[in-house]
This record gives sequence, structure tokens and C-alpha cells, in this order.
Amino acid sequence: MTHKHIIGVIGGGNCTPEMAELAEEVGREIALGGAILICGGLSGVMEAACRGAKTANGATIGVLPGLRKSDANDYVDIPIVTGMSEARNIIIVRSADAVIAVGGEYGTLSEISFCLKLRVPVVGLKTWEVDPAVLKAETAEEAVRRVFDKIADG
Repeated sequence: MTHKHIIGVIGGGNCTPEMAELAEEVGREIALGGAILICGGLSGVMEAACRGAKTANGATIGVLPGLRKSDANDYVDIPIVTGMSEARNIIIVRSADAVIAVGGEYGTLSEISFCLKLRVPVVGLKTWEVDPAVLKAETAEEAVRRVFDKIADG
């Protein structure tokens, strides 16, 4: 049995309209590439990325920090309730074949750190610049292309 790739999208629960637009483009490109999108399932970058994936008929997973499925944004297909608050970030990273960071706050920084520690490929799009292993991208299309290239390289 072959499995679809799972691409994580991480970023702030609050974001600028520019970041939301980038995240939506990232989500759409992930879905067009045939992958499943996983994120934290709430607002901001997470909601925008899920919305983008849904515009291209993609599938979305939201790993929620709280105790209610109803906390998920309207574009999450599969809500995973953890009750783990920010500790859920490790689940997102461990579940992803690669991750794209769009902007972000301190939670995003922790997820990037998990990616680096666990050797999960991570591409940054206007995000924290903490390590040369975080591949830079200037556009949503470039970010998605880079993660698919890293997955293909194994």
C-alpha cells in the first residue's frame, strides 16, 4: 500500500493579510501536488492554508491543542483532539514528511526546532532564520516545490 505524502504547514494563529495569502497559496499548491496538509487546525496561517487546500479539493488534518473538535477551523477535514496545548507541535512535525513555515510566532519557532532536531525537511517562507538547514523560499510555489524535491530525494 502506498501512502500520500503529508506536508505540514506551520505559522501564527494571528497573521497579516499578506501571510494569510501566502499560506492559502501554499495550501492550494500542496493539494495540487496530491499531498495531505497537516497543521495546528486553528486560525491565522493554519486556517488560510486549509482554505487553500480545500479550493483545490485537497485533504486537511488539524492537530488541535484543546479538547473540542469544534475548535477546528471550517476547512479541517480530520480534527485530532489532543488536550496537549503547544505540546501538540511535536505531533504535527512527527506526522509530516516535510514542513513549510509561513511567518510565525514562538510556537512556529518550536516547530522549526523540532524539524531540525528530527531531521524533517523544513522550508521557510518569511519566517524565522535560525539555521542554514531551514531552506528559504520566496514564493508559495517555490516553497512547495522545495518540500516535494526534498521528499523525492529521500
